[in-house]
Amino acid sequence: MGIFTQRGIKVGHNKRTSSIQPVRIEHCETVTLLMKQHIGVPCKPLVNPGDRVALGQVVGDTDAPLAAPIHASISGTVKRLEMIRVPSGEDVQAVVINTDGEMRPAENLEPPSIGTREDFFAAVRASGLVGLGGAGFPAHAKLRSAAKDANILLVNAAECEPYITADHREALDKGEAVIRGIRAICEALEIREAIIGIESNKSDAIQKLKALSTWHSSANLKISVGVLPSRYPQGAEKMMIHTLTGRVVPLGKLPSAVGALVMNVASVAFIGRYIKNGKPLVSRTVTVDGGAVHTPMNVRVPIGIGLEELITFCGGLDSPPAKIILGGPMMGSASPNLETVISKCNNSLLLFTRAQAELMQESACIRCGKCVAGCPMKLMPCVLESAYRAGDLETLTKRDAMGCIECGSCSFVCPAKRELVQRIRMGKRLLREEEAKRKEAAKA
Repeated sequence: MGIFTQRGIKVGHNKRTSSIQPVRIEHCETVTLLMKQHIGVPCKPLVNPGDRVALGQVVGDTDAPLAAPIHASISGTVKRLEMIRVPSGEDVQAVVINTDGEMRPAENLEPPSIGTREDFFAAVRASGLVGLGGAGFPAHAKLRSAAKDANILLVNAAECEPYITADHREALDKGEAVIRGIRAICEALEIREAIIGIESNKSDAIQKLKALSTWHSSANLKISVGVLPSRYPQGAEKMMIHTLTGRVVPLGKLPSAVGALVMNVASVAFIGRYIKNGKPLVSRTVTVDGGAVHTPMNVRVPIGIGLEELITFCGGLDSPPAKIILGGPMMGSASPNLETVISKCNNSLLLFTRAQAELMQESACIRCGKCVAGCPMKLMPCVLESAYRAGDLETLTKRDAMGCIECGSCSFVCPAKRELVQRIRMGKRLLREEEAKRKEAAKA
């Protein structure tokens, strides 16, 4: 099953904050640090109520290989340990810290000593880095799994979702850190070519990155910028690989199957900063936008800040939000209320008015086929939705439900505003559950 770059859809960019440099929140009253901010095994709290903690101190970790430690994003006192229900509906343990107003750094924060590839993997794990583009895969595990086969690094700076500009600002404001991260990754994995993929609508970042790439390229490492068409979902991993290299990732395979390693630009820039200063992942840039917020802006926030405190920093609300989305409008997660927090995986908070939300109201399918024409993976979303609703696992399998990249193009172009991608996602869950049952039965 191939991917074609001319497929996908045109979306309104709505990049209202692209010219706004991130403003750092210097003071945060309370942070709630979820012990699961990544794909994999949750961390276990390493602190207790009443403990004093410093900025950058490890407060949660596990011995599981697919995990990343959690660090205190402020200094202060552990108020309590509690269970938090996140927007996905999962209950996750959390460490709640009240600030002491000092942002006092931990004493052991220093640049990592890297002499070997294993040193590099260990340093990335110790940093707490997970994929900052939203997937949340532990970065050390991704790098380790790609180390054997990857011969090209693709840096994903496409940021094709509407509204979000956090990665655009990272590429524009922290270009030197991006290059430093590229060099560190390529040196550790012995990769000799890196391409920064970025959509054509970010001309200022393209110009800067091209200049930096030319300056820092060498005989041992070629760095270049690949300009992507502004057509959603160019930032999807498989689509980006095809556009930039012509390689097609087979269904069910990882990018390393075609020799590619894809990493988000903010993740790469973080590695560039971490190897220089040793400061773990305790903050990230978040785009706050939507018609309900008073001042749309990019904000550098402590991990674990509550949505209400973040919104207050942005001037508050002009009207009660009718829809709250963590992430972009295409692939983000809806939250029923503001009683949640920013995690490592959240690059955007969108607060839509009632008028905006009403544009998303669902009605019956009219069998127009627009979802089929818009799918970059050449699937039939309307058929997959019907199969999920009927519990038809055979059709879900036959029609390649697992090949869906969950980009949301089908839902966007659907004139009936069917929740196609959400139901296909649930259909994939049914298939995974059925596969798990088969494996258990085979063991019995």
